[in-house]
Amino acid sequence: MLSGLGAIFFYLFAFVAIAAAFMVISARNPVHSVLYLILTFFNAAALFLLTGAEFLAMILLVVYVGAVAVLFLFVVMMLDVDFAEFKQGALQYAPVGALVGLILVAELIVVLGGYTFAPELAGSIALPTPDIATRSNTAALGDVLYTGYVFYFQIAGLILLVAMIGAIVLTLRHKPGIKRQNIPAQVARTPATAIEIKKVETGKGI
Repeated sequence: MLSGLGAIFFYLFAFVAIAAAFMVISARNPVHSVLYLILTFFNAAALFLLTGAEFLAMILLVVYVGAVAVLFLFVVMMLDVDFAEFKQGALQYAPVGALVGLILVAELIVVLGGYTFAPELAGSIALPTPDIATRSNTAALGDVLYTGYVFYFQIAGLILLVAMIGAIVLTLRHKPGIKRQNIPAQVARTPATAIEIKKVETGKGI
């Protein structure tokens, strides 16, 4: 449990994160929404640091802030999107969104209620969280990820690789008049085909 100065910082970061998350959905300007989203990620990373999960904090900053949020910001700024037209018909998805929200709230209640009314469940976990003083959070995650779940980790990496190659192949467009690299032709080159010797008469060179 946090106490003293740690508790003050926890409530400060939590308050800013909740306020920024609310501004993400209430801001009219989409660029402002992305900036508030970045602020939310920063405060969530600070909360992870306070709880000893430094690996999750760095992943949140590097992946979400450094890649996803910045990508969203550049896409929103560079694309001329008519958001008024884009938002038309959004209310028809409100019932589905409300249903998904209720399911998430029910799951959170079940998880929090289980730990509240049955605290002994924490000791029955197959791979309990080690003490931070003896094993860091990053090392503990590495132990789990690269031992019991190494096969699934490799499969996930393979799926992402195939998805990346498929996205490149589907979006690649060959424009006429543009020279492209021909690897088989380069490998098959010989001195006879790569070098051309010409005799230039004296005084007629360039």
